[in-house]
Amino acid sequence: MSDARRTHRWRGILVLTLGAAGVGLLAKRPLLLLLSTLGVVYAVYPRLSSVSEPRLDVERRVSEENPQAGTAVDVTTTVRNVGDRPIFDLRVVDGVPPALAVTEGTPRFGTALRPGERASFSYTMEAKRGRHRFEAATAIARDPSGGHEVEVEVETETEVDCTTDVGEAPLRSQTLDVTGQNPADSGGSGTEFHQTRSYRRGDPIGRVDWNRYARTGELTTIEFREEQTASVVVVVDATPGAYRGREGEPHAVVAAVGAAQQLAETVLDGQNHLGLSVFGRDDLWLPPSSGRRHRLRVQELLATHSAFEARPPASETTVDVEAQVETLLARLSDNTQLLVVSPLLGDDVVEAVQRLEAERHRVTVISPDVTVSDTDAGGRALATIERDSRLRRLRQSDVTAVDWETSEPLSATLRRRTGVVHG
Repeated sequence: MSDARRTHRWRGILVLTLGAAGVGLLAKRPLLLLLSTLGVVYAVYPRLSSVSEPRLDVERRVSEENPQAGTAVDVTTTVRNVGDRPIFDLRVVDGVPPALAVTEGTPRFGTALRPGERASFSYTMEAKRGRHRFEAATAIARDPSGGHEVEVEVETETEVDCTTDVGEAPLRSQTLDVTGQNPADSGGSGTEFHQTRSYRRGDPIGRVDWNRYARTGELTTIEFREEQTASVVVVVDATPGAYRGREGEPHAVVAAVGAAQQLAETVLDGQNHLGLSVFGRDDLWLPPSSGRRHRLRVQELLATHSAFEARPPASETTVDVEAQVETLLARLSDNTQLLVVSPLLGDDVVEAVQRLEAERHRVTVISPDVTVSDTDAGGRALATIERDSRLRRLRQSDVTAVDWETSEPLSATLRRRTGVVHG
């Protein structure tokens, strides 16, 4: 996509030229008339010249694709003129991920390139928790006079993944038809002991308790707790109120999307079915499924869908969460669990979760805490109290709620809670 326009750089020269010509005629001064003629040349030239759309290739390299949070990531971007015409004046602005800050150098660069020539520039960013995809680089090419310019966007896929494996997704027990890794409430074949019962004709020989038979002469069969595939939908809170964060850190939506990416990988690794949805300004629904193609689709949506836009929405944007819950309920099957990732900065999401739980969908809330700040303790105190109250309300409604301090990896929080604790 390109955008061609005039810069009006020489508009002032034309005004001065006409003024000088008028004065020269009235005062009968040949020198002023000669100078005005030269000015006319400068003023007319941009109207006769033009600039074609540049053909550029952008290559971006990062010093670390999987950095730890808080570490420096060096970025080197190389721009090459792959067209057959020189670019006399080229300005490039690299597409730094919105949630990351440049700490050294600049992502802006200016140069001139002959056909086939390339130029590079470097800068440094600070890594923040989550997955961060670079946006398209913006390039502006001007003609020799500077009177015309063309703006183009050049895509090149680059991502910085500052997440860690959450270990085990916080799923709650349920019974489905497909064998997987989620413990069910029924007995059968599996790996975890469930109970013993009297032997029945047709029971596998390998499950007979021969030790008990040797002691008592009684034939019994060992049953193990079955592992069943879970049908799980990850729901991200991207409502306007969730776009808040501590000073100098990414806002809660960035943290929520990063957590959703980790949870999605873990759920799918456990041979479960995963779906994706959102509470936010844009609708999103990906039905639960599994497989490599579905995994790639989940990753793509979390990285690129407009519902997860890192830039906060306009201040007047509102979201009808209640209506979105009704739509979500119509899409869910009876046995679907939900993992809701929300900072709990508004009552509407709490009410949404309570409604989903009341409709017999087992809900787990992962809540990144962005309300505590040593530098602004007074201003955050009320938000902290309100958030704590919402956590208590959820737990009183039998909703599993995980309070996640974002300064530590989500995996550490879940491990410390031994898989998830009810309130």
